[in-house]
Amino acid sequence: MEFYENKLNSHANLDIYSKLSKVSLMSTYTDRIQPTDSGIATYLENLLASKYQIPTFQRDVVWEKENVKKLWDSIYKFYPLGSILIWKTSTKLESHREIGGIKLPDNFSFNEYQYILDGQQRTTALLMSIHGGKIADKENFDPTLYIDLTIELTDATDDTSYKERFLFWDEIDDKDGQVKFNLERNKRYKQGLIVKLKDIKADYDTIEDCLLESENNNKNLYRKQLKRVRQIFDNYRISFIELRGIEVTEVCQIFERINQAGKPLYIFDIVVAKTFRIEDKKNNISGFYLRELINNFRESIASSLYTSVDDWTLLQMLAVVVKLEFPNAGIQNITDMYLNKLKTEHIEAVLSNFKIAVAKTFDFFDNILHIKGGRLIPYRYLYLTITAYFYRNHKPDYSFLNKYFWYYSFHNADLLTNTTQLWQHIDIVNQQKANSTYSFNQFDIDKNSIRKSLYSYRGRLSRAILSLYANHKPQDWAKPHRDVLCDVYYLFTDKPNLHHIFPVNFIRQSGIASQIESDSLMNIAYLSQITNLEISDKNPLDYLKEYDEPGLETVLRSHLIPTIILEWSRADALPEHALSIFIEERVNLLLEALRLKLEGIEFNVFDMANRTDNIYS
Repeated sequence: MEFYENKLNSHANLDIYSKLSKVSLMSTYTDRIQPTDSGIATYLENLLASKYQIPTFQRDVVWEKENVKKLWDSIYKFYPLGSILIWKTSTKLESHREIGGIKLPDNFSFNEYQYILDGQQRTTALLMSIHGGKIADKENFDPTLYIDLTIELTDATDDTSYKERFLFWDEIDDKDGQVKFNLERNKRYKQGLIVKLKDIKADYDTIEDCLLESENNNKNLYRKQLKRVRQIFDNYRISFIELRGIEVTEVCQIFERINQAGKPLYIFDIVVAKTFRIEDKKNNISGFYLRELINNFRESIASSLYTSVDDWTLLQMLAVVVKLEFPNAGIQNITDMYLNKLKTEHIEAVLSNFKIAVAKTFDFFDNILHIKGGRLIPYRYLYLTITAYFYRNHKPDYSFLNKYFWYYSFHNADLLTNTTQLWQHIDIVNQQKANSTYSFNQFDIDKNSIRKSLYSYRGRLSRAILSLYANHKPQDWAKPHRDVLCDVYYLFTDKPNLHHIFPVNFIRQSGIASQIESDSLMNIAYLSQITNLEISDKNPLDYLKEYDEPGLETVLRSHLIPTIILEWSRADALPEHALSIFIEERVNLLLEALRLKLEGIEFNVFDMANRTDNIYS
């Protein structure tokens, strides 16, 4: 729950306005972002009248009795709650039509929509505490809140009495004497000393008259408690921050900055809400719910490692396809501003072929390139360009696609880092798709950049090198006929299951190389976890002897590992600068493998360390 559980946290609201001002550069603060407030009863009445809406992308309510009580304890003590973020806009989003089982009117008669972006949990708790309702998975629980007027607030530091002061019916009902723990509370309830919060608001005079007529010696104290609750309804103010005249992209930024402890608001959520359509059987109109369609698609390709590709990337892939199919639809780019313009009818029109294209894209990465892990893809934009290539393409040229992938993944210049380059690439793949021809310019690569790509890096070239290793389907050293990379092997984390061929501790102890050489990706290989543990920090001369069986040379070549290290092992001697020699040999093997993949393309190798050139035609 998002309730402020400690009064010390209440000062955070004072910082909100300064945070918001950082994203409000286009006009004055007062024009676009305004603080305001409302009484509790007025706020809930407006909510029930549909003046406010809760978008469907908001997370499900997490109802915990303790947190609801703490919320009301803060209100009871007149502590401030976190401000509720309201977005005033003409943009129509799909909204919840009931909150906690309380149905909201379906008619909308206001000049603008007012969406509750941050504050749903507090709003729902307040509404159901007063008006009741139903909670998912707690069908028999009544969320209506009662107050025990006999529980006095002892002093300003009292931080525990709220547990007894605020009660739910299951804490009062003695079930005709069967629940012994509730007997005294049930007695006080029948005496009118435990009352609903709603009744204090609606029928204060009757409750006070009952107290006056009672013979209880403490009735004046109870009346004081009753009056305090009425003052809450009369005087307690809920803080709001209203956003007006702000586009959806900036709304997402504001939401994320304010709601740092909660779930961010993504453009995907906005598009889901904007494109939602309710089924209308009478008029033969089908429903549309993008989130469900995407989730169903993921389930249909559940065996793929690429189902974890995030919603934002999928939405950008979808936008590319919509732009191809509907050039005049206004989707000029894949930024949030343009994603916000996606329309239901356009998504429906492309969806079937889009899913086919995406499935083929994932299959290409997984089963053609053998890259077992989505986060190894060198450029995220490759998802978009290759999906564009497969879209409505019944005869894809995999030879071209292989060259395209390796050319741009390894080219010395970063050629797919911005949206301008993205659309240039889409033109490239579309040209090949239309004409079955495309010629690549000279391929340039720096040996030194390969040499210095490190194990700890997550840059484009490091991912490309690991992808190339994976593409050669490396085999297990201990079991030469088994591929190391299976469908569950490689998840790109901070510490991937990779092995230093010259182990780090061995290098440190022997002093044969620098830390940079130690962590070079030229010193890295994929291994099964068991083999990795067996090797540990052993001298490569020693552990290679354990695997030196017929076929080991073939296994090493599947890792693009130079067999010179096997020769050293058999001779039981490492030459001076062994790791440096090994790295140079492996760089050359990698470049030769890459040259074969780019056959027919002018291949220019240069070395910024030595400033030499070598051109293959």
